[in-house]
Amino acid sequence: MDAMKILGSLLSSGALSRGSGSSILGSVLGAVMGGGQSSGGGLGGLGDMLGGGAGRQMQGGGGIGDLLGGLLGGGGGQGGSAGGGLGDLLGMAMKQFGGNAQAAPTPASFDNVEPQQANDQAMLLIRAMINAAKADGQVDQKEQQNIVEKLGDVTQDEIDFVQRELAEPLDVDAFVHDVPRGMEEQVYTVSLMAIDLDSNPEAQYLHKLAQGLGVNPETVNMIHEKLGAPKLYS
Repeated sequence: MDAMKILGSLLSSGALSRGSGSSILGSVLGAVMGGGQSSGGGLGGLGDMLGGGAGRQMQGGGGIGDLLGGLLGGGGGQGGSAGGGLGDLLGMAMKQFGGNAQAAPTPASFDNVEPQQANDQAMLLIRAMINAAKADGQVDQKEQQNIVEKLGDVTQDEIDFVQRELAEPLDVDAFVHDVPRGMEEQVYTVSLMAIDLDSNPEAQYLHKLAQGLGVNPETVNMIHEKLGAPKLYS
């Protein structure tokens, strides 16, 4: 199963992004694919946060680029064990799916990443997005069908995987247990991209996810600020 292709399909279709999450996803993909959208809508510095191909200006640095460092930036630090930066991984997923392949060359930070490792990371981010979509309740059959119909050119096995994840009861504790060290902020960021933060259940979900991942409130609020989302903590 090609998890990178599934992730690229979900990203390009916006199938799991609603409300504010949809706006965030559009801006993130604009930064990742070099569309220049990261400069508007209160999203200045998004390229720094995403890292990799989207964040070369990070060298002059500061702010969240320094805080998250290699983890989201595809460089050194504790994120080195998790492969490339989040921007690189999303760009690779989009390339794998087939849209904007020319705009997303294989980033240097992925030169030494095993294909299976990249696939595992993509699968984790897919689960993160699907879990976030369940934050305000289970995804009903009609919603599941709408998501599947937007997947595009994927195999039946890949459709079955997405359907199984959508039908699975939400278990934050079990999910965070599967997140390897070095991917905590990546997982949180992608979860925020797939959520419409306009209700208490969604805020509670993000709070529980952040606690389980060990992402402190200050870092959470900085991620929200960079993505143009309401802050979680006052």
